[in-house]
Amino acid sequence: MSELDIQVPIPFDPFAEANAEDSGAGSKEYVHIRVQQRNGRKSLTTVQGLKKEFSYNKILKDLKKEFCCNGTVVQDHELGKVIQLQGDQRKNVSTFLVQAGIVKKETIKIHGF
Repeated sequence: MSELDIQVPIPFDPFAEANAEDSGAGSKEYVHIRVQQRNGRKSLTTVQGLKKEFSYNKILKDLKKEFCCNGTVVQDHELGKVIQLQGDQRKNVSTFLVQAGIVKKETIKIHGF
């Protein structure tokens, strides 16, 4: 056997493309709508990834009035501003954001059970 016949395995990183800064897959900005389970039957809906030029407080005010729930805007050091609403409001929030023209339907990702 010659040296050319031997193949030395090289380390493979399956997440190398996802971690790349100039990756084409991560270049699209998404709005993430998640649900978090609290204690018992209580849940919390979070909206993350809205553009910074929007007034989060005005959006929150309209969401609270539309869905008859309470909510708040939380400043996170990694995620930026996040809107939190009481209850499982994922589908309601996604239809509201599309109908209000804030985001397009293709840029919304709904997470949760």
